[in-house]
Amino acid sequence: MKNGKFGGKFGSVLRIGMAGLVLAVVAACSAIYSNHGYVPTDKDLEEVVVGQSTQQDVADAIGRPSSIGILTGSGWYYVGSRFKQVGLRAPVEIDRQVVAVTYDDEGVVSNVERFGLEKGQAVVISRRVTDSNIKGLSFLQQLLGNIGNLNAADFLNKN
Repeated sequence: MKNGKFGGKFGSVLRIGMAGLVLAVVAACSAIYSNHGYVPTDKDLEEVVVGQSTQQDVADAIGRPSSIGILTGSGWYYVGSRFKQVGLRAPVEIDRQVVAVTYDDEGVVSNVERFGLEKGQAVVISRRVTDSNIKGLSFLQQLLGNIGNLNAADFLNKN
């Protein structure tokens, strides 16, 4: 030590180490965002014409979804979520959107809707319909309400 301070090589190594530690702490506190799933944009959905487009037309325009309605041919659901993680905390879902494309009995698009979340409840963001009959809303509400409520412990074998 020189006059109560670190000097020489040890002092410069200590300063570099401290700078690295401060940099690591700052980096650990920054938010990391991740997206899961796929939701077509409004521009992509413009190619889907209610009352004219078929399932094949929708598949060609925006792709096939990861979720399909329970009733045969009732609808296709595109689900996308955005998560935020800070440090070692668990990721928190900050946005979820669902695009529901429903079909009539002939396989022609009868409805296109975009849903989001507000205070944990499904809300309609946009809707294009040929009639007032909205099919599959209860399925959609279940889908929106249950994503993110799964607990890994529920899937572990507890003896």
